Parts: sequence; structure tokens; C-alpha cells
Amino acid sequence: MTAELTANLGHIEGNEHTKLTVYAATGLDWVRAHREALQDRLREHGAILLRGMPVDLAVFNQVTEEIGGSLLTYTERSTPRSAVSGNIYTSTEYPPAESIPMHNENSYSANWPARLFFLCDTAAETGGATPIADSRAMYRLLPPDLRERFEGGITYARAFREGLGLTWQEAFQTDDRQVVADYCAGNGQTYEWTDEGLRTRHVRPSFVAEPHTGVMVWFNQANLFHVSSLGEEVSEALLDLYPEEDLPRNAYFADGSPIPQADLDTIKETYDEVSYAFPWQPGDIMVINNMLMAHGREPFTGKRRTLVAMT
Repeated sequence: MTAELTANLGHIEGNEHTKLTVYAATGLDWVRAHREALQDRLREHGAILLRGMPVDLAVFNQVTEEIGGSLLTYTERSTPRSAVSGNIYTSTEYPPAESIPMHNENSYSANWPARLFFLCDTAAETGGATPIADSRAMYRLLPPDLRERFEGGITYARAFREGLGLTWQEAFQTDDRQVVADYCAGNGQTYEWTDEGLRTRHVRPSFVAEPHTGVMVWFNQANLFHVSSLGEEVSEALLDLYPEEDLPRNAYFADGSPIPQADLDTIKETYDEVSYAFPWQPGDIMVINNMLMAHGREPFTGKRRTLVAMT
């Protein structure tokens, strides 16, 4: 069956900027039979939803390997997660009342996944969607002068200490300082050991050309790393308690100068315009091309459990 014909078995949801192809998947055999068409869809359009799959870790693991290949370990962590089985993790463990800003997974790192897989184990009582946003549309719609200011890239600054965000042991998944030093040296990061723990800084691009399509995409986590993402009350409290260099996370322009709040507001407003969200159903498996699609999380009530794998 050709990719074109197979793609027509799904229906398109979304808005004028962000599209999601939804398939009535009947199980692992269906995924295997349509693997090439699903991979083509991800390369060209960025996101698919397999609806009707079982809530089964073994099946989820096999789906990820069929479509994306070998699963990756979550390294250079910036948010808390728990391992569920092998390299399958819980989604970011933030309080239910908080939203998670739109972002491309690990785009702050030199090592980021090509594909993300989300399995809805338990749908929230209300809310809890995982919105997606087309990174091509983001680049296209952001004002040219803003893109020009971000052209040099983004400096990601992190300070690791006990009791505030992740420790360096949690972030780098090791207790060995030499392993961390070697990782930083191999990935373009400066580092400094402190009495409290560790500080790191590095520059990553703000936008890049997606290799398969050649189209420019907005690909970063400036809006998520910036201290203002924590909300005015929390960010002001942290800045009262700690010097700026000791904040758990922050983002600057490549030259180290501050990012204006107006630019961050524009980025958020554009994400709001571009993004699309749908209500999860147990067994749903959403797969996204990490370069073509950003994602986030909406606040929720009740129990919610979404599992994540990266390839």
C-alpha cells in the first residue's frame, strides 16, 4: 500500500498552522503494516495520533521501535521524570495546576531526540492536553526583528544545588564529577564546581533548517528556561534569595545579554496562535517529529498519567 493511500486512511485535525493526522489503529500489526507511511507522515507533516491502541507498555515499546528505532536514555535532564520500564518515562512531573510552556524536547542540548512518543495511560478528569505547535509556522510568524535578535543563538545557564531544582547527579545521571566534566567538554559547555554544586553555560541555536524538508524551524527552549516562565511571584522570590548566576535555569542571548520580556511575550503569543490541543483518550499514542513540532502540557484535575519514549 502506498504512503499516499495509507495517509488517506487517517483524518486531519488541527488549525491553519498545526496539523495532526489521526489514525484508527487496530494494534501492533496495523502499525507494522503501515510503518513506512507513518514515517513519511512524520517526516513531512510532523505529528500523528494512533487512536485505539491498548494501554500496554510492551506494545508501546514495540510501536516506538517500529516507527522510531532504538529508545534513547533521557540524559542532560532539565525536568523531573521517573523511569517506568527501560527507557520509557513518565511525562514531566510538575504540579497539576501548572502548565508547561511549549518547547522542542532537549533543544537546549547538543543531543536531542528525533521522535517523541506519548502514551495516554490515564486521561485527566479535566484538562491535561499535550498541545503541539508547528515549528515551521513559529519561525514564519515571529517578527523578523525578533528572529534577528535571536540569530546568534541562546545561552542556557544552569545552577545545580540540593533542594532547588534538579541536582547535577539527577541531571547527568551520574555521581562521578569526571563524567560530568567530560560530558560538558564534549558538548561545548563551560562548567564550574561550586560549594553548592555545579554551574554550566552553553550556547545553542534559536532556529535551524530541518534536514529532511530544508525549511527553517524555531527550535529552542528560551521561553521555558527563562526565569520568567516560573511566573512573576516565583521568579521574584528566587531573585530575592539568590544571585542571578545561581538560578536553577535561565536563558540569555548568545552574547549573555538579557532577553527582553517583550520578546518572550511575543513568543508565547505566537505559540498560543499556532498550537493545537486535543483531549487524550486512554490508549492514544501520539508521535511527533521533534524538529517540526513543539509540545507542552495544559493544567489538569484528577489523575493523569502520560508515558514518554524518545528515539
